[in-house]
Amino acid sequence: MARFEFMPTPLHGVLLVQRTATADHRGFFSRFYCADEFASAGQDQPIVQINHTLTHGKGTVRGLHFQSPPHADCKIVSCLHGAVWDVVVDLRRDSPTFLQWHGEPLSADNRRSLLIPAGCAHGFQAVEAGSELIYLHTATYRPEAEGALNVADPKLNIVWPLPITDLSERDRSHPFIGADYTGVA
Repeated sequence: MARFEFMPTPLHGVLLVQRTATADHRGFFSRFYCADEFASAGQDQPIVQINHTLTHGKGTVRGLHFQSPPHADCKIVSCLHGAVWDVVVDLRRDSPTFLQWHGEPLSADNRRSLLIPAGCAHGFQAVEAGSELIYLHTATYRPEAEGALNVADPKLNIVWPLPITDLSERDRSHPFIGADYTGVA
């Protein structure tokens, strides 16, 4: 039985991953990650860092963050508790979907993940209070490589499902994309 279904999204190389569960009266079993199966979908780099977030407030937005080359990373983002609207922005200058965004609902109930290639920014909005995410990364975090976009950038025109109720001062101060923006890779 296939443990994962990899589905394309409108963004080049960004995949929606559906985890298959086997359930009985005790609960369920679901494989969270398998290097062999993810390699068949194009993600063949080793996972070297795993991060976990908890977002208390419904409507809170975090992001849009990325790592610049040579420290750019592929990430697999999953919701462990609650529900989020997960957003990816393509920053790869040679991509056919450069500067386009895509959002997907991720929740503990739908057991979906996003496979986000290097060169994309990522952020999310908690649509349920107490939402928890886990991120699997192919590169370790490097502060000197950190980049971010402003979640309210009119050039991106991201449609968040709820009014933004909380945004860190740091995320609020991220720059807008200028007319001369050329991407990250």
